[in-house]
Amino acid sequence: MKKKKIAILGSTGSIGTTLLDVIKKKDFDIVFLTAKNNYKKLLYQAKIFNVKNLIITDKISYSKAIKQNQNNKIKIFNNFKSFNLIIKNKLDYVMSSISGLDGLFPTFKIIKFTKKIAIANKETIICAWPLLKKELIKNNTFFVPVDSEHFSLWQEIKNLNTNEIKKIYLTASGGPLLNKSIKSFKKTNLKTILKHPTWLMGKKISVDSATMMNKCYEVIEAKLIFDLDFKKIDILIQPDSYIHAIVLYNNGFSKMIFHDTTMKIPVFNSIYSNDKNYFKLNDLNIKKLNNLKLQNVMINRYPVTKILQMIPKNHSLFETVITSVNDAVVNKFLDKKIKFNDISKFVLKLCNDRNLNKYKSKTPKKIEDILKLNSDIKLNISKLIT
Repeated sequence: MKKKKIAILGSTGSIGTTLLDVIKKKDFDIVFLTAKNNYKKLLYQAKIFNVKNLIITDKISYSKAIKQNQNNKIKIFNNFKSFNLIIKNKLDYVMSSISGLDGLFPTFKIIKFTKKIAIANKETIICAWPLLKKELIKNNTFFVPVDSEHFSLWQEIKNLNTNEIKKIYLTASGGPLLNKSIKSFKKTNLKTILKHPTWLMGKKISVDSATMMNKCYEVIEAKLIFDLDFKKIDILIQPDSYIHAIVLYNNGFSKMIFHDTTMKIPVFNSIYSNDKNYFKLNDLNIKKLNNLKLQNVMINRYPVTKILQMIPKNHSLFETVITSVNDAVVNKFLDKKIKFNDISKFVLKLCNDRNLNKYKSKTPKKIEDILKLNSDIKLNISKLIT
């Protein structure tokens, strides 16, 4: 059987690493892998999977990789414009897992080079979905969302008319502070926030999970991907992260989508969807199903969820404002410049700023509009966070 040609944008991160963990070498020819600065792990991955092309975007890391590379068969490039040099024929599959808006440009540019793209990057979808969708249609590229919630929903409702759906619920663990008193938030340290109760995640997304901003992002994603009204989307807390989504239908039926708390399941199914390969499943977890402890989201505990009330009906540059502002504020917390309970306060305050609210009426015409606004906000926002 002919090997499928694939590539991974962001192979050293958690999703990229998970993909490499679940695939069988005999099934795929990995045309290239990318990383920002973790060149040692990238070179190791290239050795294990016999990858001939690497892209390392950080210039210092790129230089170090060039010096360390003892295999003349491996070509190392420094930017995503190298796609034209690396890809000779259309790839069968690409995983886009570069975090943040750093993933926007390569995700957009790789679409024309692949038959199928799995996107695990929230910010790219949130800020640029109409542009991405247009590019997907133009190049006849098949799209798969990789977030566990959105993959679950995609499996369930991708072929349905939205009129058949009464409501969907995305679930959240509630983060590490779910059972802590709100008064204690002022004294909560970074170590506590980064200790997520159910998922092993990076620092930024762990903070977003604690504030519930991560789930706000996922609500926006669901609205865009499935063309749903915000009124049809809600959030429920399910502490074990065993339930990933719930769908209520207008015919009276409801469906609950659940699986073990691992990204291996959506990642595996994104690449092996039509193949005779089977994921090794655990038995049904009766204990978790009998102790779901579903809860509504309390705004006083997760005030950042008010952000969903600010988003205009039609997609705009305001979604970029939200992601850029939140990134900047969370970085302040990670740098220990502000307290945890200041995050929501500053995000809401800045997103209410008159100069940023004007972007609700502006539509991104090209991805450069999004990248420029993101850069401008991050350049000027520090002086506003005091």
